[in-house]
Amino acid sequence: MNLTVFGSARLTPETDEYKDAVRLGQMLAAEGHTITTGGYGGLMEAASRGAHDAGGTVVGITMAPWKGRISANRYLSHEHAAQTLFARIEALIKADCLIALAGGAGTLGEVALAWNLLQMDLMPKTPVILVGPVWKAMTEAFRDHLIISNRDLELLKLVGTVDDVIVAVSKLPPPIPAATWRG
Repeated sequence: MNLTVFGSARLTPETDEYKDAVRLGQMLAAEGHTITTGGYGGLMEAASRGAHDAGGTVVGITMAPWKGRISANRYLSHEHAAQTLFARIEALIKADCLIALAGGAGTLGEVALAWNLLQMDLMPKTPVILVGPVWKAMTEAFRDHLIISNRDLELLKLVGTVDDVIVAVSKLPPPIPAATWRG
């Protein structure tokens, strides 16, 4: 499967989150999955690094307008430079499963857009796995402060650790080939 991993660009190799993302990339690549990330530093680099070190394929969806200002991480097998932020997000969410680690506004925006498209049946049914306590707190805030239904929240799968991601991914049905977008 092609799995997109979202996460903060700001976390460094010394952090537990970075180390967990490396391990996640390693475990997913060892299972034969292709890893797609935003292609830059932080947790995107960490997941890419883990997959690369395990011999996996890593795709980075970067931004053409940022060329020269920010560099893609060195662990990518393939880099695709999107022309706009919206094209980048669209490419990132065209995956068999979306996995979100800790992040900031960018990660939240990516998850929120995918979630909204799923709510409106404008993208293929794609599992969205949210990893860690920050996402538990976020979904509780969504429940408390947004106008949403239980069905909306059921589109998101909360797990505690990267080890739980491996279990969740192993239980996914095979992807539907050539899924069609309606968005």
